[in-house]
Amino acid sequence: MEAIASAKYLRGSPRKARLVVDMIRGKDVNRALAILRYSSKRASNLIEKCMRSAIANANEAAEKANVAIDPDDLWVKTAFVDRGPTKNRRRVRPAPQGRAYREQRHFCHVTILLSNDARPETTKGRGNGKRGTVTDVKPAKLAESKDRKRGGAAAAPRAKRVAPKAQAGEKSASAKSKEGSRSTAEGEKKATKRASKKKTKADE
Repeated sequence: MEAIASAKYLRGSPRKARLVVDMIRGKDVNRALAILRYSSKRASNLIEKCMRSAIANANEAAEKANVAIDPDDLWVKTAFVDRGPTKNRRRVRPAPQGRAYREQRHFCHVTILLSNDARPETTKGRGNGKRGTVTDVKPAKLAESKDRKRGGAAAAPRAKRVAPKAQAGEKSASAKSKEGSRSTAEGEKKATKRASKKKTKADE
């Protein structure tokens, strides 16, 4: 079951009223009323009256249709603000260079639709900008990019930094092995020279 209520010729610009309506769209009634009660926006009081009127309309429609309805099951299905007329005021505000800006009083029309039907499945994320809908799907490209390994320009400096250290370690190990082999070869040569000298002395 759905119930609708509208409040017309509310004081304030529609742009400011939309800031309040966007906070309650898609919420359940109790949560929406709490948001409106503790909101610091001037339009929240008038929008709260409109929502309570929609709740009363839902109860009355349920009684006429002889259907039991729980007000706690209602949620804000649609909520939008239309632009109203501008009051014709003759007041002006002084402006630079001798000009004058006309002061205008804006009005707006608020419409709220409540429903107790099952809510459509939605995903967490930002809205797509349309009224009464929050359907954002995680893009496939973003998921693919996360699965890929980091490469390119971001990984190149790290590879350059790591590679010289590894090469230096390899060079140091190879240099140590070469020095060890040289020392052993020189030791063997000296030992053979000493043995040959001893033999020559013994022969003499």
